[in-house]
Amino acid sequence: MKLVRYRDRSGHLSFGRLHDEGRVTRIEGDLLSSFADTGEAADVAKLLAPFEPRDILCIGLNYRKHAAEGNQPIPQNPVVFLKNSGSVQNPGDPIVLPRRLRSDAVDYECELAVVLGRTCLNVAKSDALGYVLGYTCANDVSARDWQMNGGGGQWCRGKTFATFCPLGPCLVTQEEIPNPNNLAIKTVLNGQTMQDWTTSDMIFDVPTLIEFLSASTRLAAGTVILTGTPHGVGGARKPPVFLQPGDSVTIEIEGIGSLTNPVIEETE
Repeated sequence: MKLVRYRDRSGHLSFGRLHDEGRVTRIEGDLLSSFADTGEAADVAKLLAPFEPRDILCIGLNYRKHAAEGNQPIPQNPVVFLKNSGSVQNPGDPIVLPRRLRSDAVDYECELAVVLGRTCLNVAKSDALGYVLGYTCANDVSARDWQMNGGGGQWCRGKTFATFCPLGPCLVTQEEIPNPNNLAIKTVLNGQTMQDWTTSDMIFDVPTLIEFLSASTRLAAGTVILTGTPHGVGGARKPPVFLQPGDSVTIEIEGIGSLTNPVIEETE
């Protein structure tokens, strides 16, 4: 099932089911407990990020070829950092290049996002996918200058600017993607394909990540896990390719769809 979150023409926030032909029907209930498709046509005025994350846990250097393009060794354990919930952006809404803390090195990163549907603690790898509600596309937008040089040795400052976590366009429930590590994934910038690979190149697959992140750690239902990006990021190109005002960046993942955001410069 493909699920969306939207505002109707009266401004009300609602959930819906996205059908293959593009039709949306309204859903009643809580996605984290139980919900029912009413069968009623939804009055969609604005498509939103499909979920409001409880926490956003992110994994760095989780694709073999991405680690290689940055001349980084293969990690022995998952590299974990955080984004705050204020970084979430809707499909179609702009990625805003920060100017208050100026960055001229804002990069794209296509990522598979995993949404947990149940609270978990010390989950075994063999049971991990049973805790997954579904999957969506994510863009782990990254200010490389703040990530590498301005954050005191930690990545979070460069990863948590407002609008730096677009999610969408829909949440695909777990039963429709039995193997999240067998999906084509790509980034298209202004019509040019920049990243084009497969989630099978992950160093730590989705079940392993859930087992590792939940070890002695309580992950609440509604937690989102960004699982890393493949090679082809702008910062590793020669010369580097960073996002500019007027750009349009699209994340595509097999079985989920396309997430597109324009790029603008911060004005306030």
